[in-house]
Amino acid sequence: MGYRTRFLASTAALAFAACASPAIAGDIAGSVYDAGETVALQAAQVHLLELDRAAVTQRDGSFYFADVPAGEYTLEISYIGAPAVQRTVSVPATGTVRIDVLLGADDHEILVIGQSANLASALSRKRAADGVSDVLTRDAIGNFPDQNVAESLRRLPGINVLNDQGEGRFVSIRGLDPDLNATSLNGVRVPSPESDVRSVALDVVSSDIIESIEVKKSLTPDMDADTIGASIEINTTSAFDRKKRLLTAKIEGSYNDYADYLSPKGSVDFSTRIGDDFGITGGISYYRRKFETDNIEADNWEDAGDGPFPTEVQYRDYDVERTRISGTLGADGRLGDSTELYVRGTFSQFDDQEYRRRTTFDLGDFDGGPSSQTATGATFSDDDEEFTIERDLKDRFERQRILSVVLGGKSRWEGLFSNYSVSYSKSSERETGSLDPVQFDRDFDGDGVTVAFDYSNPRIPLYSFTSGAALATDPAEYSLKDIEQTALSDSQDREWAAKFDLGQDFYTASGTFTIQAGYKGRWRKKTYDKQVNFWEYDGPGDFTLADVLGSQTYRITNIEPVAGFDAPRDFFEGNLSDFEFQAIDSQYDSAVEDYRADEEIQAGYALARYENDRLLLIGGVRYEHTANELYGNQVNLFEDGQTLPDGTTATDDTVIITPRRIDRDYGQWLPSATLRFEAADNFVTRLAAYRSLVRPKLSRLAPRFEIDEDDEAVIGNPDLLPYKAWNFDASFEYYMNSNGALTAAVFYKDIKDYAVDVVIDSPGTLQGINFEEAEYTVNGPSAEVYGLELGLYQSLDFLPGLLSGFLVQANYTYTDATGSIVDGDISDVGSVTNYRDIPLPTTSKHTFNAVLGYEKGPVSVRLAGTYRSKYLDEINGDGPDYDRYVDDHFQLDLSAKLRVTKGIQLFYEWVNINNAKYFAYNRLGGAQNLYQYEQYGWTMKGGVRVNF
Repeated sequence: MGYRTRFLASTAALAFAACASPAIAGDIAGSVYDAGETVALQAAQVHLLELDRAAVTQRDGSFYFADVPAGEYTLEISYIGAPAVQRTVSVPATGTVRIDVLLGADDHEILVIGQSANLASALSRKRAADGVSDVLTRDAIGNFPDQNVAESLRRLPGINVLNDQGEGRFVSIRGLDPDLNATSLNGVRVPSPESDVRSVALDVVSSDIIESIEVKKSLTPDMDADTIGASIEINTTSAFDRKKRLLTAKIEGSYNDYADYLSPKGSVDFSTRIGDDFGITGGISYYRRKFETDNIEADNWEDAGDGPFPTEVQYRDYDVERTRISGTLGADGRLGDSTELYVRGTFSQFDDQEYRRRTTFDLGDFDGGPSSQTATGATFSDDDEEFTIERDLKDRFERQRILSVVLGGKSRWEGLFSNYSVSYSKSSERETGSLDPVQFDRDFDGDGVTVAFDYSNPRIPLYSFTSGAALATDPAEYSLKDIEQTALSDSQDREWAAKFDLGQDFYTASGTFTIQAGYKGRWRKKTYDKQVNFWEYDGPGDFTLADVLGSQTYRITNIEPVAGFDAPRDFFEGNLSDFEFQAIDSQYDSAVEDYRADEEIQAGYALARYENDRLLLIGGVRYEHTANELYGNQVNLFEDGQTLPDGTTATDDTVIITPRRIDRDYGQWLPSATLRFEAADNFVTRLAAYRSLVRPKLSRLAPRFEIDEDDEAVIGNPDLLPYKAWNFDASFEYYMNSNGALTAAVFYKDIKDYAVDVVIDSPGTLQGINFEEAEYTVNGPSAEVYGLELGLYQSLDFLPGLLSGFLVQANYTYTDATGSIVDGDISDVGSVTNYRDIPLPTTSKHTFNAVLGYEKGPVSVRLAGTYRSKYLDEINGDGPDYDRYVDDHFQLDLSAKLRVTKGIQLFYEWVNINNAKYFAYNRLGGAQNLYQYEQYGWTMKGGVRVNF
């Protein structure tokens, strides 16, 4: 008998003997709830003292110890913010003993309602996590810290929120581009609604439907590896989160300092159990917000010897209405004692109607210098050079949608366990019929018009006409130039996924050893279809701005005359026969951006895990294989008289569209190791090292090739490699006996194959395309990120009297992130040497958040401040002096709640108390020269929450 045969026979005999012998061990199963038996307490620590074994309660409060020898044992249960308790349990020689534990008996509400409850829950989950993470949770009556997911996340260490129109939208974690983060909703990766990014705009999702957000900053092998910043995991409610049913209705109104309008918002949230083993949960939220933004932008900066000046200045008046609808519905059920199944669906719709009236001074012919210039101003006269004033309107409606459905479950049979799910998610962004812009303009040349700009406030350059004002402000002088109509802009991103994990626990005298393996498949299809129509007015007479006149809502200065909101569209759609369709321009612009990208990811992993009540070790490896099918267009523009590809001569301007397809695939091995060690009670140390990757933007990979009549090309690069990073994390956490913690973490990331954009300034060939000059994206050299995170969280309930209601939270992050870009143009993409070092875009060196809260009896007040230092926003090909930076930002917010009765709560919020503004600039001439300035005013919100 060979060795392999003897081994298999022996193993089978041992397994048979084990099954045939009588059991001498039982199991312990239990649940942990608050003393009021309202909610399950997730992340409570349960220690089986005599065996040095530990467990952490799941989101339904459950815990489980298998294969416990018969006898008497002591369970110690602890949760942040509550005194630890001990319970004695008698384990039989066979079968399962059940025990339920209630925590926080003296004042159970402090664990489930209000700021202290949010803090206790977040710290408990942070402590129980395998790796480095931060958590936000809502309380038992559905309170969440902020209005949308992005604005909630900015309260956590190392997170910088990128605003749009004053509202949080994208998040940068540890100084990295939002595209280097990944977002999941109930365990399902959320694809991006937008056509040109992988990141997800988190303002699409209302916080009213969210149960928790966990930011996982280190990875283990069982997690998707497509993140270098962090994995943002959003969870909606489960029926098993609660012991008692919940029905909450919330009605509120908000008022913006700029928009004289009361914006309505309402939500309904429910959770109910039907027996012990089935439950349904769901909610819906509606918010319609009207607001205004005043904006100034300057560009094309020059210095003719007397100091910097812009040759284009824009005054933008935004009037915006945003409507957000979010809903969730789910069901949870148990099949016996071994299996739990769930189905969860979420839907969010984000509508954005934007009107923008813009007055633009195009001073491009003054590149040799203004007519006159001082240290604080410049004058431009049309007696010296021609200039143009444009007055246009954007009328754009855009709708984003995110749908996510997941069916999954988990099973456990003594030491054997499995997790499994199938899911579908879809994101879309659609725009139809937008007019962007409707442009009226007037060239001034020798007409006696002089415009003077006052730069004494570098953020707000103001203009005035020192001569010719009547002519320059006469709306009848501004003729309709053209209309650009977005007939369709349709981005669709869909993903199917399936996963299966299987593991086995082995119980020893010193701890639990686990082996686990799993598979996940993801099938994604992203498409983008754009149709742009250009129209020129060709009707009778001269159509001017005077025919569609409106009134400004701009507060910085007078930018009239401006168009009305609806009159230009009414005229255009009512007189379409008077407009001439520009076929060539429309055909060219409609084809160059279209693409389709199919992405298939097959992943498998294996890990080993060892855990006792002090130590956790996880080590393993993940393999991910990626295959792409990429579709795009090669779009060539030929002028009249040029030779066409078939050898004939073009008799008119001609566009030739050639479909292209490229296939590619690659694989990556991704090892990781994690250690968590509790050297002393309440002191937790974590170490993590892992390799991860982020795949290039699908829009960059798509074979989209744009070649104009001069053979100047913009070329997609299907050969781009994914970003790859080695990541190292260490954290030190001390959890106080009261509701509080002190935390510190350091991190380091070494990123390879960072994507950089280049301009090739000499003739060549790329992707089979011949060109005279080309814009292209290549994989550049490495980038490095390192930093420090510090946190303080403390409920001051140990103070006497009224002072015991105070609560403080503060965190600080230092980040140093550097990479390289190509400095100027190159002649050969294969031999790039002219790199320059830069701070990575969106990286703020310093980020600080602080919260001072007070909660006593029916009153709850919170004052929150958020600060981030400046960051590099965009690289400018003209050199570092022209790079775009965004200035420091500090914002102060206030919220207050008053519980009138047990079921009725009044609330009030004051957002952006200090009227924080947005300022972006370049550093030409050693100054801060305006690129963009915006101001929004403050917003107040108030309403009532009713719990039934």
